[in-house]
Amino acid sequence: MMFFVGAANVLLAMLWWALWLVAARWQLWSMPELAIPAGWLHAFLMQYLVLPSFMFGFLLTVFPRWMGLPELSRWHYVPVGLGLMGGQLAILLGTAGWDAGLTVGLWMALAGWSAGLAILGRLLADEKGSTWHARSCFAGLVLGWLGIAMFLAFVLGTSAQWAFASIKLGSFGLLLPVYLTVAHRMFPFFAGNVVPGYQPWRPLGWLGATWALGIAHLGLELVHAYAWLWLADVPLLLLTGYAVYRWWPRGRMPGLLAVLFIGTLWLPVTFALYTVQSLVFLLDGSFVLGRAPMHALFVGFFGSLLVAMVTRVTQGHSGRPLQMYGIAWFAFATIQIVATVRILADVLPDPGLWQALAAVGWLLALSPWAMRIGHIYLTPRRDGRPG
Repeated sequence: MMFFVGAANVLLAMLWWALWLVAARWQLWSMPELAIPAGWLHAFLMQYLVLPSFMFGFLLTVFPRWMGLPELSRWHYVPVGLGLMGGQLAILLGTAGWDAGLTVGLWMALAGWSAGLAILGRLLADEKGSTWHARSCFAGLVLGWLGIAMFLAFVLGTSAQWAFASIKLGSFGLLLPVYLTVAHRMFPFFAGNVVPGYQPWRPLGWLGATWALGIAHLGLELVHAYAWLWLADVPLLLLTGYAVYRWWPRGRMPGLLAVLFIGTLWLPVTFALYTVQSLVFLLDGSFVLGRAPMHALFVGFFGSLLVAMVTRVTQGHSGRPLQMYGIAWFAFATIQIVATVRILADVLPDPGLWQALAAVGWLLALSPWAMRIGHIYLTPRRDGRPG
């Protein structure tokens, strides 16, 4: 259910954003005026409703397995799914002219998130030991809940700084820690299952260090200390680069595994760009790369691993072979192009043109893939098992 919600959300959110960018660049049509900047709403939707739809689906399934507890029932997923999908639909209706849509959608999103946290928190309370990967993901989700509450407070009339903090919190308090935690636990496990002689590497010290440095980056951004971001980003560049080196199998690997590590290569690229941005700002006070580092993280890392992980989980949980297929390869390869275009958009002439092309490219990349996995979620498993 949650992956179906995610497949719908990822297309609807980017369709609205592509329409907005194309309208802004070419004036082919007009978009309704918004009470808040469209870019802020785009960032909110992607961080708090699109990617978390998939994250909650994955975590509600694996938390009991990680902790040795009984699996959750289907009904545990319903309030979370209704909140995230209903919230996004209401917000998008708000962009189309429904005055109350934005506020209604944010309350629905907060309710869905609250249900998800309550369910996962109960599992943590019932666990007899301490599964640190689960606790790490839960900490990220708590910060995500806080980010939604802050954005809602902004819409209800507080300072724009609340929206700014919400957007930054979604990047380095929610998405990056959860993605890194799942990669740290699952990627070596996946590789160890299919690559002979593979030695898993997942020290908890590495995970703790990336958490600390990510929060340091977040704190520096919140106080606008852009000249000093390199103090957090250089260590993050080294740590993520070393993780890619240690995780990468030395032997042949199937495509479904390779895309995980190829997507993870965007992490050191991200922090290399953030480092350059920060050092140039330190020297002359200019944002020479604009939002390029952020989109290397969002489109490159988050987008690539979205395709890689969702394809893997969908294939396995629908009784299909664990392998990449043509549409998935197309989505993954095209996302690499889209990420590159979106990064270059901030340094090329006519950035609005390239931003619009990147948004349309995202839709072209993911539409066939999302429709295929959506069809899978609406049909019985291939192997005859329940689901």
